[in-house]
Amino acid sequence: MAQTGGETVHNRISVLRAERGVSRRELADALGVHYQTVGYLERGEYSPSLHLALRIAAFFDVPVEVVFALEPFARIGAPAE
Repeated sequence: MAQTGGETVHNRISVLRAERGVSRRELADALGVHYQTVGYLERGEYSPSLHLALRIAAFFDVPVEVVFALEPFARIGAPAE
């Protein structure tokens, strides 16, 4: 959960990587960033630029809103409220 201007940014990068069997290093290589950057992103220690966020979404072929959100994502298997 990275903080940008007082707002927390949540992401699903690790979930998408796991679903697709992509390692941190493979994602980093595809994005042209260091593999530790992917770890920082996943742990919420770093918020990506808009350009990087769009490239991550394009890599997974999903809208950017599937990867990043200002509200926490519901847990998979959690009952709907």
